[in-house]
Amino acid sequence: MSSESTTYLVKLKNRFPVAERTMAFQFEKPAKFIFRPGQWINITLLNPAETDAEGNVRMFSIASAPYDDELMVATRMRDTAFKRQLAKVPLNTELKIAGPGGDLTLHNNPARPAVFLAGGIGVTPIRSILFHAAKQRLPHRIFFFFSNRQPEDAPFLADLEALQKENPNYTFIPTMTETAKAHHQWNGETGFINKELLAKHLGAAKSPIYCIIGPPKMVSGLHRMVNESGVDDDDIRTEDFSGY
Repeated sequence: MSSESTTYLVKLKNRFPVAERTMAFQFEKPAKFIFRPGQWINITLLNPAETDAEGNVRMFSIASAPYDDELMVATRMRDTAFKRQLAKVPLNTELKIAGPGGDLTLHNNPARPAVFLAGGIGVTPIRSILFHAAKQRLPHRIFFFFSNRQPEDAPFLADLEALQKENPNYTFIPTMTETAKAHHQWNGETGFINKELLAKHLGAAKSPIYCIIGPPKMVSGLHRMVNESGVDDDDIRTEDFSGY
């Protein structure tokens, strides 16, 4: 990250809620900034009014697609100095971004389906991949299993459902684990992502590549479950989202 070519000063252009306690932030996209869907950036607050032991830098997966005019990230709004500042600094405040980094991207071979398993804010890099795949009309068969407590907790839920109309190769399977507490009626899948849910929707999908993203406990549990289903580690990619 020391190279000048990977560091940019950008302005915060917009912010808005995408789920309960979850905000999206849109930044200017520098003219020369190129990234692959699924990659991340570091964001640094410049001279914030407050700071704490966690510091002024955070890593965020890019939730927008490469064709979008702005860079978008999203995060759960924990009570930290960084997030308090990000939530209240005036629009057009200048911040520093560095990147992109990471290799959590859609595999090249379209003959093999992609199966994404995610919880909560782990959706962010997947959103970028899904919207890019739809725009580029990629031939990959894509399944996205998305676990949240209630519908109101699920970032980008409506957008991800609607995207199926644009991409016939994409199947979205959201599931809710605590529907009794939900403020909205839910008629979709319930419970955690498990072998039965995968079998129900994957059917005869042959030799898929699995991508598991979310809190560390969820990632390790799903990794173990997929292994026990006979999938080799060579066909499983993971990314932990901790502290978000």
